[in-house]
Parts: sequence; C-alpha cells; structure tokens
Amino acid sequence: MQLPSLEGAREAQKRLHSVVLETPFQWLERWSQKMEADVYLKREDLQQVRSFKIRGAYNKIVTLTPAERKQGLVCASAGNHAQGFAFSCRDLQIKGTVFMPLPTPRQKIEQVRMFGGKFVRIRLEGDTYDDSQKAARQFQEENQSPFIHPFDDLDVIEGQATMALEIINQAKKPLDYIFVPVGGGGLVSGMITIFRALSPQTKIIGVEPAGAPSMYQSLQNKKITALRSIDKFVDGAAVKKVGALSFQICQTHLDDCLIVEEGRICQEILDLYNKEGIVAEPAGALALSAIEQYQAKLKGKQVGVLICGGNNDITRTPEIKERALLHQNLKHYFIVRFPQRSGVLKDFVNKILGPTDDITFFEYSKKNSRVNAPAVVGIQIKSAEDFVPLVARMKAEGFYGEYLNDQPDLYQFLV
Repeated sequence: MQLPSLEGAREAQKRLHSVVLETPFQWLERWSQKMEADVYLKREDLQQVRSFKIRGAYNKIVTLTPAERKQGLVCASAGNHAQGFAFSCRDLQIKGTVFMPLPTPRQKIEQVRMFGGKFVRIRLEGDTYDDSQKAARQFQEENQSPFIHPFDDLDVIEGQATMALEIINQAKKPLDYIFVPVGGGGLVSGMITIFRALSPQTKIIGVEPAGAPSMYQSLQNKKITALRSIDKFVDGAAVKKVGALSFQICQTHLDDCLIVEEGRICQEILDLYNKEGIVAEPAGALALSAIEQYQAKLKGKQVGVLICGGNNDITRTPEIKERALLHQNLKHYFIVRFPQRSGVLKDFVNKILGPTDDITFFEYSKKNSRVNAPAVVGIQIKSAEDFVPLVARMKAEGFYGEYLNDQPDLYQFLV
C-alpha cells in the first residue's frame, strides 16, 4: 500500500494553488489565556466551500484521466466532502453524482446543489455515511464511474496535507502540539505525513466525538473495528469505520486519540460564535473542545488546532444549546407527580423552584380517576450546585417522581 508523501503534498499544493485559499493561522486569546500557552486556529471554515474537504476532492479529481472523467464521477458524503466534490465537478466541468445520508442538514444539501450546479446530481440514501457509501459503491459498479473517496485515498490525503504545509509556513515558532479532528482519518493522516517530515517534534493529537469513536476503538483493538452504531450529531466526523490507509498511518504515528462528549462540543460551538464570532459546525469545533484535556501538558507550549469546517445549519441551534446545557448539568428533566387539586402548580413554583430556576418544558394531562397525575417537567438551573437542593425540595414536598436525564430510553424523546 503506497503511503502519502511530502513530495506528493507539494505537488498537490501546486495543483490547488488557484483553487484553495491559504486560510489564516489565527491566535486565539481566550484559550491561550486559559491554557497559559499560545493557541492558534487554522481557519478552514473560511474556505470558499467552508471546509478543508475541497483540498482532497479537487486534488483527486484533477489527476483523473480524460477517459475516467468521461465516465462521470460519484462520491458519498455527510456534507463537506460533497461540497468540495461538487465545486470540483463544476470547475472542471465533469458530471458527478453525490450520495448523502437522509439526515444530512438541509444547509449542506443546498450548498452542494449550489456549488455543483447543473454538473451534480444529489441522491439521499440511508441513515449514515456508511449507508450512503454502500449505495454509491453500487452505483459505481453499475456505471463504471470513478469513486472519489472522502478519506481513504492517497491523492485525497495528499490534498488534505497541503493544510499542514501552510501551517508550518505560517507558524511563528515550531508547534509542540496540533489537535486534529478525526472522522475517517484522511485529514489526520495528511497532518502526520507532513509534520513527521518537517516538524517531527510536533505531537499529533486526534480528536473524535464520543458517539462515533471509530479510530479510538480501532487503535485500542489494534485492528480496524467497525462500530455497530453511532451518534450522527457530529455529522462531519460520524463514521462507523475508518480508512485502511488512514489506520495504517495512525497506528504507527498518531501520538494520542481523545474522545469528547457531544455536549462539550456544543458548548464550544456557542462559545466560538458568542466570543470570537466564528461559525463552526460540530466537527469544526471538535478539536478545540478537547484541548482542556491536555491542560497540564500545554502550559508554555505552541499549540495548533484545526477548525475544519463552518457549515453549521442555523436551524440546529436549539439542539446545540440544549446539549450544551445538559453537558454543563444545567438542564434537568423529571417526572413530577402532581396531586390532582387546584393550586398545586402554584405550590410547585413557590416551594420547589429557586429564585434563578426556570421551567423550560412542561407536559401534563389531567386524569380524573387518579389521586396523583404525572407531568414531564424540564428545569434549567443557573449553577450545577443548585441541582441537589432542587431534588431535595421536590422529595420533601412529595413532588418527586423520576429523574430522566440518566434514563436514555425515555430521555431520547425529549432531546
């Protein structure tokens, strides 16, 4: 199996020169102060397709022969690779078909349609990237169309690696650490290829969402391990099975692989927007969400973090806020048992809620044949320390029924 190389990445950089923007490597004051380090963001959210994926897709497609291009192209993607693919097809005037999962955010689907124009057709298939890839592979066999893989491909990885060439040139001092989001592993493989050649002292730290830790599990098991199920929330990194080429590189050279809860990622999305004015999608905020896990090691160090994409659908904001509050233990759901008498809700508000507590969800149906009737109540508190006193008051006054946050089978219907 041929591995990506420094020379291949440099050739890719020449091909991409007129297509890809050299995005900023921007100092981040908030995290620099918190970590007592110099933390820099590689802003791939500022690419014209708002993610790094154009690098790999274009580099692969531009190297195809005229005969291969004539067959039309096909890819599978949860969104960002599809946009890079679509842009490349239109720019090079090649017909292409994109397979995307049915739950793909509408914003990403519309962006693919815009970038591809008349050259790209979209087909929504399956619940996950892996389902879409299976459908795309079948299409490939039936139509003899070249398949443009989003991560497990030499040319794609060398295209992604051009970002590392830029970072090394932009960094004021050699980096001690660089934190890289991991989905299928193409991006982190490109980073490893360049940093091992030009900056071997830099430690490469991969980061995955807790709901889809495919690289982490594979590294733990010392073999590629397909996950049985995944949480699709971090759609740009939600992959059941990493690439064979990527795993080979990461197994040998990746310094660490961290896991981050989805709620923590959501909090970082909100912080990036509210404090820096940066629009990051879940996969885009993934790597930055993890650096606090390395706080003891980063003091006084030069740290790079990849913001890999900014294709965030604004309609997802309520869910992002909800997950962030839950992660901070500021949002709690209960089954509350209300006595069936008038004025009981007023008693609940006056006796149970603290001065800064707020009811954010309430669902109740009166049952005349019962002494008590259950209601599902969501309560937002100002501080995590307010939770224990809240529950104590509910129990003392006879309102407490069940706590739902730690009951996933019930809780999933609320969030």
